[in-house]
Amino acid sequence: MYRITEKKVLNPSVIELHIEAPLVAKKAKPGQFIILRVDESGERVPFTVAGCDREKGTVKIIYQIVGATTLKLSKKEKGDTISDFAGPLGCATELDGLKKVCIVGGGVGCAIAMPIAQELKKQGASVTAIIGFRNKDLVILEDEFKECCEKLHVMTDDGSYGETGNVTMPLKKMLSEGEKFDMIIAIGPLVMMKFVVECAKPFGVPVTVSMNPIMIDGTGMCGGCRLTLNKNGKKVTKFACVDGPDFNGYEVDFDEAMSRGRMYSDFERHAYESNCNLFKKEVQ
Repeated sequence: MYRITEKKVLNPSVIELHIEAPLVAKKAKPGQFIILRVDESGERVPFTVAGCDREKGTVKIIYQIVGATTLKLSKKEKGDTISDFAGPLGCATELDGLKKVCIVGGGVGCAIAMPIAQELKKQGASVTAIIGFRNKDLVILEDEFKECCEKLHVMTDDGSYGETGNVTMPLKKMLSEGEKFDMIIAIGPLVMMKFVVECAKPFGVPVTVSMNPIMIDGTGMCGGCRLTLNKNGKKVTKFACVDGPDFNGYEVDFDEAMSRGRMYSDFERHAYESNCNLFKKEVQ
C-alpha cells in the first residue's frame, strides 16, 4: 500500500497528491509517468509525475477530476493509502543541449510542463512559458512557473485573468517578431497541441508534444495507446507508453488521436455518474 503524505486542492476540479513511493521517487525524471490503482478492484490509470522528493521518498501527481477513478481518488485524504503505484514508466523528456525553450501548457497539462521547466532552469536554459486556462478559477501553478521562467504568459479564454485568448496568440507574436527557440514543448489538450504545431510550422521551430491516449498496462502489450506517426510519407505505429509519451509534433496524426480519445467518453461519463451516486448514498 502507498500512503498519501500531502493533499492540496488547487482548484475545484484539480488536486495535488504527494504519495510515498521511495523506489519511484529515486528514479523518476520529468516527462515520465506512473500507473496506479486506487484499490484492488480499481482500474489502472496513468498519471504523469509532476515532481518528486528523493529525500522524503514521495512522488507528486496532479490530476483533474474527469472520470470514475479520479473521482474516487479525490475522496482520499492525507494518511490514506492506495493499492498500487507502479513506475516510473515511459521515456523522460529529452532536454540535453537545449539553451532556449518555450513551454506551452494547457489546463492540467501545466502539471506535466512544470517539472520540465524546472529541470531546464537547473540546466541553465532560458525558459519562456505560456500557460492557458478557460478562466481565472482554473489557473494553477502560476507561482511555480514564475520561479523557473524568465518570461511567463498566463492566458484565459474569457479574459478573467492574465491575457485574453489562447496559448497560440503570444507564441505566434513572439515567433513573428523574430524570437528564436531551440524547441517548443507543448503539453495539454490534443487540439491545443495540434494548433501549437501549426503555429510553429511556418517558422521551422521543432515541437515536442506529450501524448496522453487511452492506456492500460503501460508496457506496450495491450496496444491501447497506439498512435500513428507520419514519417517521411509513411504511416508508422508507435505506443505512447514505451515509445513516448513525447513525440515530434510534426509527425503526430492528431485527428486520429482525437477520434480515438472520444471512443470511450460515453462509458467514462456513465462510470463517473455511477460513482457520484454511490458517494451521495454513502453521505446520506
